[in-house]
Formats: sequence, C-alpha cells, structure tokens
Amino acid sequence: MFITRGTPKAPPTSERRRQSTTRMSAPTVELPSGQQMPVLGLGTSQAKPTQVTEAVKVAIDAGYRHIDCAMKYGNEAEIGAGLKAKFDEGVVKREDMFITSKLWNTFHHPDDVEEAVKMSLRSLGLDYLDLYLIHWPMAYRRGESLLPEDGEGRMMWDDIHFTDTWKALESCVESGLLRNIGLSNFNSKQIQAVIDVAKVKPAVLQVECHPYLNQKQLLQFAKQKGLVFTAFAPLGSPGRTSVKPGDPSVMEDPKLKPIAEKYGKSVAQVLLRWGVQRGTIVIPKSVTPARIQQNIRVFDFALTSEDMAMIDGFEIPHRFIHLDWVSHVPEWPFHESF
Repeated sequence: MFITRGTPKAPPTSERRRQSTTRMSAPTVELPSGQQMPVLGLGTSQAKPTQVTEAVKVAIDAGYRHIDCAMKYGNEAEIGAGLKAKFDEGVVKREDMFITSKLWNTFHHPDDVEEAVKMSLRSLGLDYLDLYLIHWPMAYRRGESLLPEDGEGRMMWDDIHFTDTWKALESCVESGLLRNIGLSNFNSKQIQAVIDVAKVKPAVLQVECHPYLNQKQLLQFAKQKGLVFTAFAPLGSPGRTSVKPGDPSVMEDPKLKPIAEKYGKSVAQVLLRWGVQRGTIVIPKSVTPARIQQNIRVFDFALTSEDMAMIDGFEIPHRFIHLDWVSHVPEWPFHESF
C-alpha cells in the first residue's frame, strides 16, 4: 500500500465540474531513498519528437510532476526542451520534477552503462535522474544499432547478465548521476536475482499493467520485496503501433461505461483511478492536450469496493507489449508466469 502525501478527499459532484479547469497535482509515494515519486506521470513512449515538447509543457501546466522517458523512445532531447521551457518560465524548478529514464538493451555491458546514463542526461538537459531503470532484462549485441539483427532478421544478443549491469548502475548512484534505480519488464525470478546481489536495492518495478493484465501475483511479489510498482500501458496501450485485428480493447470494455457515467468521468479516468487505488503508479501516455489534462483528474473521486472488484475480475489475461519476436534471446522475461 502506498504511503502518500497530499491525497485529497473526494469533493461533491457539484464541485468536480467547477474544478475541471484548475490545476491538479498527484499524491506521492516515498521511495527507499526518501525521495517522493508522484503516483501519476506522463508516459512518452511512441510520442513523436515533433509532438512531445508541447505535450510536456501542457502536462507541467496541468500539474504533472513526473515524466517517464527512455533512450529507446528517441525523443529525450525534445522532452528536455519542454522541461527547459518550464524551468525558464519559473513554472517549476528541477527539484519539483521526477524524471525517469531507462537503459536500453544494447548498453548492458558494464563498460557502457555510465555513458548511456550521460547520453540521456545530455539529451534531457539534466544533471541527474530521479530514477533509472534497466529497460528489459535482455542484452542485445553491443554496437551502433539499437536493434541489431543478423542476416535472417533475428535479434542478435550478448551474453551479459543483468546482475553485472546492475552493479554498474550502483556506481552511477554512488557518483550522483542517479538518485534511484530499478527494473522494467523483469519477472519475479529476475527481480530476485538482482535483489540477491544488490548493494543498492531496486526501488521500482515498471511493467505493463491494466485490467486485462492485472499482474496480481507480480504486484504482490513486488510489495513483499519493497519495490514500488509502476504500471505502463494502464489504458491498454490503444495508440500502440502493433495493433492487430481482433485485439481486445480495455478502453472499449462495455462494463466500464456505466461506472464512468456514475462518477461523471471518462473510461480512461476510471482505469487510471483503479490503478492508483490498488496501489500502483500509472503513467498514461498522450500528446493530446485535452487528454493530458483529463488524465490527471483522478484524485477527486474514489471507486467503491464493488467497482474495484468488478474491474479486478476483467483479467483475460492479454499482454499487448510482449516482444515475442525476441523470445529466443536469453532472459526474455515472459517464459515465467509472473
């Protein structure tokens, strides 16, 4: 369960409409380092560089203080431009923001880790990162290509274990480049392997999580191990490039609309509220100003226990982000049930 600060009580329905144009901030959870991490942030995966600067500016104006980034997204320089604009305007200071980035698979070699961190810092225009995650437990072949393939189109991998990568990240914490470090897309066995060797314990686990993949077992495991749990794709990743005919859509589940209507909220807001209320951090992505502003307005209402139980029961399960084309790579995480 989160230990949060600043969680508001839900106002009457009449006040919700009046608050619809005001700035709202997210409560926070305390990490083992003592740092506060907002429980809702702006996701930036798949955001085009031409759109993401404005999205970051809109988000900060709307009250977001948590931005989730990654080298692989190819837009960190543009995110940095959005941050700089708001720093220069005096809207926020650096210490007001919680910025996450991630180590890509081709930089797992311990000799490459610090430079990868510094590359993201240069792109973002920052001196340190609040959180840095190993993006995936899989190591791809070192080199200039972020997606190194052989002549048959198969991903080439390196025999580098993520526990060695972790030790290099710990050095970046010691040097002050990183405030917190964690894991993304790791299964329970891989998480335990890191914990077993860690001097700096992982603070956060980030994985795909929504009502069609509620990750109950992994969430419970993370809590037992003291990791804060972040849910990416909390809306079911409706904007992903890999949509296939017949894929289920969380946002279009007919059981959600009556719940949304009951609270005068959107289906997206109900999904985000479900995520926060069950003790996860959520990082919905959008570049549409109205949706960015709407997504943070989930702290002025609470779902009933009956609503929560109904949504908990949606489990199909269905994973939208599975990278099954690299299942031959050692440490592909989805061979395990959780």
